[in-house]
Amino acid sequence: MGPLMIVIGIVQLVVCLILLLVIILQSGKNSGLSAFTGANESYLAKNKAKSRDARLALATKWVAGLFVVLTVVLNLVY
Repeated sequence: MGPLMIVIGIVQLVVCLILLLVIILQSGKNSGLSAFTGANESYLAKNKAKSRDARLALATKWVAGLFVVLTVVLNLVY
């Protein structure tokens, strides 16, 4: 096990933890019946949630892509 594999493995572990954190921070698509009726949502709350959710969705895609690339590189090095 060379130093390159150790470094890539540690980076992959950190990326995995970041990916889990980003996924956990995302809000669910529905919140029961209140999401169906539109209750308890104002215009400002909707825009704030969408921008935060949009950033988290984008971060999820980038971090997941990085995780896949690191997994392939780690597999090729090993």
